[in-house]
Amino acid sequence: MAWTFRCSRTTSPGQLSTSPCRTTSSRSSPTMSCHASAASGPSTSTTISSLPRLSVAPQFLPRSLRVADLAANQVTEIFPLTFGEKPALRSVYLHNNQLSNAGLPPDAFHGSEAVVILSLSSNRLSYLPPSLPPSLERLHLQNNLISKVPRGALSRQTHLRELYLQHNQLTDSGLDATTFSKLHHLEYLDLSHNRLASVPAGLPRTLAVLHLGRNRIRRVEAARLRGARGLRYLLLQHNQLGATGLPAGALRPLRGLHTLHLYGNGLDRVPLALPRRLRALVLPHNHVTTLGARDLAGTPGLAELNLAYNRLVSARVHRRAFRPLRALRSLDLAGNLLTRLPGGLPGGLHTLRLQRNQLRALEPEPLAGLDQLRELSLAHNRLRVGDIGPGTWHELQALQVRRRPVSHTAPTAPPSPPTPCSV
Repeated sequence: MAWTFRCSRTTSPGQLSTSPCRTTSSRSSPTMSCHASAASGPSTSTTISSLPRLSVAPQFLPRSLRVADLAANQVTEIFPLTFGEKPALRSVYLHNNQLSNAGLPPDAFHGSEAVVILSLSSNRLSYLPPSLPPSLERLHLQNNLISKVPRGALSRQTHLRELYLQHNQLTDSGLDATTFSKLHHLEYLDLSHNRLASVPAGLPRTLAVLHLGRNRIRRVEAARLRGARGLRYLLLQHNQLGATGLPAGALRPLRGLHTLHLYGNGLDRVPLALPRRLRALVLPHNHVTTLGARDLAGTPGLAELNLAYNRLVSARVHRRAFRPLRALRSLDLAGNLLTRLPGGLPGGLHTLRLQRNQLRALEPEPLAGLDQLRELSLAHNRLRVGDIGPGTWHELQALQVRRRPVSHTAPTAPPSPPTPCSV
């Protein structure tokens, strides 16, 4: 007979937004229920409601336990047989408690070799607990006080696929080259919102998604990425790369990289020698002032380019800057200092965002050939009715007119009733 034990306080989903647990929304005051139920056989479940929050976990639970949910209590201590010696145990939810490392014994999961999901997020752990189940596939440790992963702490978790360590206090000294090197099935690693100054070493080649946003990374070195050849998504937003932190070719080992996020890094130009197969380059809120004729030539497969809220001026955007991007579908240039539409735009473009620039005129030439354009955003510029040249809209047959930044600019708009539209 397999058992499920739940003793978790009902909370709103927002309170548990960073964890994978089951939650129940309630408009009344939170209540807590302890519920033990058998998966088969006659009903033997018991429920106790309106109890104070648990501060200590039960010392003994059934050996046939499969799921244990103690989330959103005040648990400070776990006993060896709370979760130990449970060969059928698959999932343990302990998030939103007050567990420190002292309250989690080294043998807490001894004899429980089938646990695949463990949630310890939003506790008071200061280092990654050793002796975790080797069968783990998903491990949640976000929102703790973790500053160190002890050497060998993850050496046995070779089946781990997802590891969440965001919102902790990790520094470079808290990791070493072996920390992640044994995780031969790891696909998803979140280290965002920590204090890292560099990309961790020893990343496994199976890794597909790496979150490093909101750290203190000043430089990315190619040597640190050579092992992660399978990486598809690299998120480096809100670090401190500046003008020199991403040297040409630093990301070249990542040949299959699909998406690169570099939001808010103080970059003064588009990084050079990016992976050729890159599909999405996200660079808003930097200091880019110039786009040369060859700056984007190394990434001909780009489908999405976001350069919003930089410092681009029309005189420094080469007329051929976008010409190599024949696969480009979305181009965001909002919030720059452009006074005219850039030339040489790819004919397959679907979305062009130019709001919050300093556009003073619209001429038909830059828009010629954009017969697949569906969205053109021009709000909050300096356009007046007389600034739009004759024939400007003639080529834009696929444009979805929604709202008008200036009146009487789209001759195809229905005369009655008047439809506010924006292009």
